[in-house]
Amino acid sequence: MRCLPALGLLLCAFCAVAQDYDSPEVARAKSDMERIRRFVDAGAVPRVQLEKAEAALADAEDAAFLRKTLYGVDLTDDQCDRMLAAANRRFERRKRALDQARKLVEDGVASQLSLGSFLEELDAARKESDLAETRARLARELSQMAQAEEALAAKMAEETPEAADLADHYDGDGAFSVRAFSLVETEFERHFGRPLPVSAMGETAVHRSLGFDHRGRVDVAIHPDQPEGRWLLEFLLENHIPYFAFRQAVPGKATGAHIHIGPMSTHVKLGG
Repeated sequence: MRCLPALGLLLCAFCAVAQDYDSPEVARAKSDMERIRRFVDAGAVPRVQLEKAEAALADAEDAAFLRKTLYGVDLTDDQCDRMLAAANRRFERRKRALDQARKLVEDGVASQLSLGSFLEELDAARKESDLAETRARLARELSQMAQAEEALAAKMAEETPEAADLADHYDGDGAFSVRAFSLVETEFERHFGRPLPVSAMGETAVHRSLGFDHRGRVDVAIHPDQPEGRWLLEFLLENHIPYFAFRQAVPGKATGAHIHIGPMSTHVKLGG
């Protein structure tokens, strides 16, 4: 399971998602559309020009929203859906633009060289769409992990035996510090030759939405029964670092398997 770098996740915790209608590109596209609308109303230009301006505004709004969601943003499921839809719309627009450009070449109106910029824009839109798919997958994996922790917290509060089925845990010395995390990161990379796959460092929007204070905790996207997971659990035990190892699926949902380093997240009051 691939995850965002720890530095990117630190930035995620402080980002807010909003449609950027005040961006220069959106403001310019909106101004152009209003100007063309006046010309159309006056009969000075054909209505097709207004339709093009409206499409340009929609594309600028999609681009602004993608800038807010594709890079270092903590996403909800709804925002994932909107991000994927925006990326798909931009890709489809560039496919249509390329088809229209090719028609001009076939009709002898434009040269083959004129297709270069359209091909580049389509390739960029394809990469943008691929990135949106990756971001959405990572965001949903984080949501599944947080839901697994929510289910465990509920079972622990009820003192039901099902809690042990959701996760193994070790209390250690009851604390988890930045220094301890640095040690875990360093030793993991030294042992496996790759960075520790952190999926959530500290507070995230997903944990806040569930009423959890996740500060001072780290979620690692490793199944406890994988070789890396077994090594990590042994290392945490040896260094008296508390953890929760999630193996079980949340009922009716995807696995959410991961290793939570640090004490269990505490509940906070929402909207207060």
